[in-house]
Amino acid sequence: MNIDIYFWGWLILALVFFVGELLTVGFFLVAFGIGAVLAALAAIFGLSIVWQLIIFIVASLLVVLSLRRFADSVSPVNQPAQVGIDRVLGKKAVVIEPIDAINGTGIVRVDAEEWRAIPENEALIIPEKSAVEVLSVKGTRLVVRPLSTAVDSEGL
Repeated sequence: MNIDIYFWGWLILALVFFVGELLTVGFFLVAFGIGAVLAALAAIFGLSIVWQLIIFIVASLLVVLSLRRFADSVSPVNQPAQVGIDRVLGKKAVVIEPIDAINGTGIVRVDAEEWRAIPENEALIIPEKSAVEVLSVKGTRLVVRPLSTAVDSEGL
């Protein structure tokens, strides 16, 4: 059995894909790692580089499609409500540092979490202890609108 450079090349490529998979999420690179292992086996059996490439491409494609089907079957169709940033949208918050878009200041407390915030109307300055409603997210900051009444910081 003649183990040539193609075998080692495919094996190294498979290793790169498997290590890359460990560093990422989504079961994507593992498909190419499996394809590379199968191409390395083809190299051991003396198949030409053309057949090795065909095996790599076909095997990788089949594994990607089967992993995609598997991922779709175990993933929820719709993300449940109140997951991620959606959990704060529409909630009331209290300002714990005055919100001023021009100076880039402002922190609000939503439930037990503190978030940087900007006002809906960027010319508006919202004072400390004001009640606000969370409208959306812009970058890493919550976009808020003041409510009509001031509240005690323990009130929300």
